Amino acid sequence: MVRKSQEWPDEGELIVGTVYKVLNYGAFAKLEEYQGKEAFIHISEVSSGWVKNIRDHVRENQKIVCRVLRVNPKKGHVDASLKRIREDQRTKKIQHWKIEQKAEKFLELSAKSLDKTLDEAYDEVGYELMDIFGDVYGAFETASDEGAESLTEEGIPQEWADAITEVAKKNITPPEVHISGYVDIETFVPNGVEIIIAALKAAEDNGDAEEEIKVQCVGAPRYRITVKSTDYILAEKALKAAADRCIAVVEESNGNGSFLRELDNN
Repeated sequence: MVRKSQEWPDEGELIVGTVYKVLNYGAFAKLEEYQGKEAFIHISEVSSGWVKNIRDHVRENQKIVCRVLRVNPKKGHVDASLKRIREDQRTKKIQHWKIEQKAEKFLELSAKSLDKTLDEAYDEVGYELMDIFGDVYGAFETASDEGAESLTEEGIPQEWADAITEVAKKNITPPEVHISGYVDIETFVPNGVEIIIAALKAAEDNGDAEEEIKVQCVGAPRYRITVKSTDYILAEKALKAAADRCIAVVEESNGNGSFLRELDNN
């Protein structure tokens, strides 16, 4: 079960629950993110329209997203509403909850590598990761992108940082960015073909950088340069650098070259 660092939800918060009891006047749901807590949804908060039969709207074992109306920790009560949520908010909340379920599995794998339980993982680093990164998945994403140091810098113990990073790098694939630009290159010297080939190879030669660069002929003298990266800003820099390398080779042989980030469709 996905957990929150706080004991009770806040008023106005969206929560995920599983309906376990439906009565004529309302429904009760166990809260998925707050262990041992439940919410009550009065029949007047089930739907914006008239509810003739509450079971037409909620049923036992149904996963629901509610908005918290009132919280009374002394009485152990949470009153919630099904009708005060837009569909896009409901969808976004369910998606985030599913991501956090995945993150909890990652946390459990990290704990097992240290011979610890999931409960120990939450107590030792889980709740702290939520406070630092917003949620557990955010911590794993950061570890995947930036390594264990990104966690230790925030005060996470080294053994946990290493365990989390190992799991993150095995299970989280960085998003890919694909961008393209164009170069127009011309040369009129006798060995012009060789110079053009050398220029295109120079464009693709990115050294030790992680960005992947491909060049394709659109129709001489125009060539498309495509860059694949995990970061948009780095991709833009790599694209401009590739175009500059290509044009430099041509201009060294008294040729001409120009870079076009986008084509004019007019």
